[in-house]
Amino acid sequence: MVRRRVSITGGVDTHKDTHTVAALDSTGRVLGGEQFTTTRAGFTALLAWLRSFGSVQKVGVEGTGAYGAGLTRFLTEAGITVIEVDRPDRKTRRRQGKSDPIDAVSAARAALAGTRTGTPKQRDSRVEALRNLRVARRSAITDRADAVRQMHTLVSTAVDEIRDQLRGLTAAALITHCAATCPNIADIADPRVAVLVALRSLARRHQQLTVEITDLDNLIAPLIEKINPALLELNGVGHDIAGQLLVTAGANSDRLHSEAAFAMLCGAAPLPASSGKTNRHRLNRGGDRQANAALYRVVLSRLRWDQRTRTYVERRTTEGKSKKEIIRCLKRYIAREIYQLLNPTQPTPST
Repeated sequence: MVRRRVSITGGVDTHKDTHTVAALDSTGRVLGGEQFTTTRAGFTALLAWLRSFGSVQKVGVEGTGAYGAGLTRFLTEAGITVIEVDRPDRKTRRRQGKSDPIDAVSAARAALAGTRTGTPKQRDSRVEALRNLRVARRSAITDRADAVRQMHTLVSTAVDEIRDQLRGLTAAALITHCAATCPNIADIADPRVAVLVALRSLARRHQQLTVEITDLDNLIAPLIEKINPALLELNGVGHDIAGQLLVTAGANSDRLHSEAAFAMLCGAAPLPASSGKTNRHRLNRGGDRQANAALYRVVLSRLRWDQRTRTYVERRTTEGKSKKEIIRCLKRYIAREIYQLLNPTQPTPST
């Protein structure tokens, strides 16, 4: 009975096939460590093992959005508080070494000490469905762009008669022309025939990926409109940008307790770099870079079409700010505006 009253904090180092877990008491004493499989039965055994030491208060999990996603869902359904924990910094790794049990203990200590308090994203909502579709769309766009670049490279290195015929065409015309060619594959050993076959293959791949992207866009657009239609009403925010910002914030966007936290998540919050009499801030290179790129595209759109933004740029330019500094300020303001739409119940900060 005394043992059951002990408060237990767990830490999990996650991997593809196994999870290594450590248990700590309320004073930080390591009670044990064990390894479990990444199956439903393994998750059940992991939680039962932690509860054998006492009452489980919280569990720090590395990689809640990757290898630890399944365990995070299981623990959340069981009523256990899950803390999102980053891997130990390099200084700690150099001092303590690197192993799965060591990382599990470090995750538990971070959760117990409160140095990590992040709430994992929910993975059972429409935002998660949106994320899955965007993963497929992003890879299709990347592969389509690679196909065009490879076609231009093949044209540049082809024999003179083929190069002279194709290098003046636009990308769209090049794809249409190459997709319709019918080279004689019986002479495939001839470099002239081989380059035409390769160009036809790349052109048809581009066309197939275009159809795939269109199909995904037709699925993504109505999903975003159901999740947060107000986001699409902002100047400069379309379906692509809105989708990225929704995925970055997650379905439980209330886990971001302030607009400053959201700006930091997007890498749009400047970091203090002051020393002595020098008082300045430096560029934040962390955060979700896809979300940061989305904010940048909103800024570019407003610089061209929004008169209020252009007036702001003129005023800040007269104050001596560079264009890059002005854009960083605009991204910070836009992050605040978007946060209010993601969390309409949060109070608006005073300015």
